[in-house]
Amino acid sequence: MSRYEEHPLRKSLNDEIHARPPIPLQVPECVTFLAFLHVDGSVGREDIHLRQLAQQLGLPEPTTETGHVILESPEFRLKWQRHNEFSSYAFFRHMYPGDASDVDALLAVPTSWRDAIPGQLIAATHIEVKPISEVPPDRFMSQLSPGGQTHVAAQIGDGAAWVFTDFQLHDGFSRFLMVDASLTPRQAGRMVQRLLEIEIYRVMALLAFPVAKQVGRLLSRTEDELADLMDDMGTAQSSEDERKVLARLTRLAADVERSVAKTTFRFGAAAAYYRLVQQRIDELREVRLSGYPTISEFMERRLAPAINTCAAIARRQDDLSARIARNSQLLRTRVDIELERQNQELLAQMNNRAKLQLRLQETVEGLSVFAITYYGSQLVNYLAKGAKDFLPITPEVLTALSIPVIAIAIHLAAKRTRRMLSKEDGH
Repeated sequence: MSRYEEHPLRKSLNDEIHARPPIPLQVPECVTFLAFLHVDGSVGREDIHLRQLAQQLGLPEPTTETGHVILESPEFRLKWQRHNEFSSYAFFRHMYPGDASDVDALLAVPTSWRDAIPGQLIAATHIEVKPISEVPPDRFMSQLSPGGQTHVAAQIGDGAAWVFTDFQLHDGFSRFLMVDASLTPRQAGRMVQRLLEIEIYRVMALLAFPVAKQVGRLLSRTEDELADLMDDMGTAQSSEDERKVLARLTRLAADVERSVAKTTFRFGAAAAYYRLVQQRIDELREVRLSGYPTISEFMERRLAPAINTCAAIARRQDDLSARIARNSQLLRTRVDIELERQNQELLAQMNNRAKLQLRLQETVEGLSVFAITYYGSQLVNYLAKGAKDFLPITPEVLTALSIPVIAIAIHLAAKRTRRMLSKEDGH
């Protein structure tokens, strides 16, 4: 291979599909998952924070450039991943026969370190993975409270395991119980990873829902104002009225485009996260249990309406932006037509002025012919008086004879000059 020039990203691209592998689980095991949004530069503090944990545990300093780290200590394992908007911390701890029933993976993590994790908590989940010998599914389902609270239950992995949850927060954590019937350690790890991803991706998808409600109120006000503006446009009596309506339309367009710029990413991310939730649910390969909704049914009933609302608001926002643009273009056309009519009237007035100026100029030219003829005849008179001894006629007769000659010559010269100027204008 040394004979070839290798692309600098070849190895990293190849390793990317092997990144973030699931953690194999030795049942029984408890898993605690925390996800933190990136806020106020928290991304830059994560590397230092992870190195501090490695030092406390006596482990080699981790490398975070790849965006994922696995730390293994005798008491727990940590899987850290950095995503575009959040970072996740999954803690795994093996459960032993003497452990209390309420044990969780965070108990083995240094308290001062876990309390100082940078970022803003967005998701927190406990998952208990127990063998079917310890928790028979039938007996567990018989103990579930029937009063009002929705419990989600299903067989997953084509019947290789059972999962139970209510998607409620208990002491700040959502909780899952996964009962292992015949999963291998890697299969158990993959199932737990899918459950964790369903939990974080559904929450991240729902971040767009409050934005959609806020934008919906803005769109309702804007649509009402747009309808009023269209009425005003229809009743506009002058170009000044139309320009006022156009100014208000321009402000509306700016408000809507500002909203589009602020929400496009959030709505697009919600759709992408929802697709990931659906994909992870499909990968669970659920089998429905009688009397209980599956995770797929629960998400379809509870999550899908919120995502559909976000999508509808995004479409409504785009449609409103297009409508404002069309109406603005229509009003600009009307204003442009009015301006063109005014320009035509102005040009007509200028044309009339030019015609008047031309007539005045022709009048002045006629008067100038008489004036030049008069001065020319006077020059002839002076010349004739000076040479009267050599002329066969008197100076007065010669002056009289010169007047028509001078007038005709001046008229022809002026006509020739106008013809030459007309030819130049034609070019």
